[in-house]
Amino acid sequence: MAPYRPPSDQSREIGIVESEFASVRISINDDGNGPRLRLEDLRGDKVRYLDALELETLVWLRDEHLSALLDPSADRWRE
Repeated sequence: MAPYRPPSDQSREIGIVESEFASVRISINDDGNGPRLRLEDLRGDKVRYLDALELETLVWLRDEHLSALLDPSADRWRE
């Protein structure tokens, strides 16, 4: 796991979710127009912010659409 680096923005850490395939730090960020979920990939040093609409979209995705997003060969391994 990568060493702990506090976010440079105003974020409240919730915790870390890990499996044998991924390690993600989750926090709430209040820098924008409203709260956003801050997701940090601890293995790849990528950060993404999701607002309420984006989170709701994930909740409503059909299983087959979500499964397509989980394929690492579709995007992650292309860099």
